[in-house]
Amino acid sequence: MIEKPFFDSDIAWCPGCGNFSILRTFDKAVAEAGIDRRQLVLVSGIGQAAKLPHYTQANVFNGLHGRAVPAAVGIKLANHELEVVITSGDGDMYGEGGNHLLHNIRRNVGVKAFVHNNMVYGLTKGQASPTSEIGFKTKLQVHGVMSLPFNPLAIAIAEQCSFVARAFAGDPKHLQEMMVAALQHEGGFALLDILQPCPTYNRVNTFKWYRDRVRKIGEEHDPYDRQKALDLAFRWGEEIPIGLIYKHDRPTFESQFEVLKKGALVAQYSR
Repeated sequence: MIEKPFFDSDIAWCPGCGNFSILRTFDKAVAEAGIDRRQLVLVSGIGQAAKLPHYTQANVFNGLHGRAVPAAVGIKLANHELEVVITSGDGDMYGEGGNHLLHNIRRNVGVKAFVHNNMVYGLTKGQASPTSEIGFKTKLQVHGVMSLPFNPLAIAIAEQCSFVARAFAGDPKHLQEMMVAALQHEGGFALLDILQPCPTYNRVNTFKWYRDRVRKIGEEHDPYDRQKALDLAFRWGEEIPIGLIYKHDRPTFESQFEVLKKGALVAQYSR
């Protein structure tokens, strides 16, 4: 097993970016989860968050904008013995890639999606993203955002995603717990929405703003209770729940194919 990740590349994130915390925490979570990095595939699209795979040690597929999910699904079905993790941003996953996200949650493919949600497009210089709040002003949305923000957790719960959680980049200990739980989840598609402040283009949803509002979900919460999970998913503003929100047990997409029970496709057809 490869124990030590490498950081030889110059990291092209702004000082103070929440992505730094996510990167450090991800490497710790991979080690804690006991994942062999030779069996780990990181898939991303386009964006600041999508650069993360280049700053750590794993197999990497860097796809087109909004196309991280289909690439990850293709890799998983070709070799379902691999650990496939998508790491990309809210624009890439919830905007351009929203259709792919929705239907592969529905299929319950066994990949993990770690979404860096900074509520703004960072790479393309600060346009509003699907999760930007109403009234949020940018250089493009000069009068403020007018569309309702996309609620990824509620959508995932509605489609009975097998694992739905939220974490905050400013609480690395809790973030690591959620990452490990997602990495060790074997029941299908796992969505981890990570609240990630962008100090350059989002001066509203700052580290302090989140610290004043995030609340860890108590042990009394039953993640299998769909209605209570939806209540938590819609809670936003003065209180923002973080933690494991929802779980649902159903067959994974890949477990339903007899041919995959014989082993990975890549092994079967390379003989």
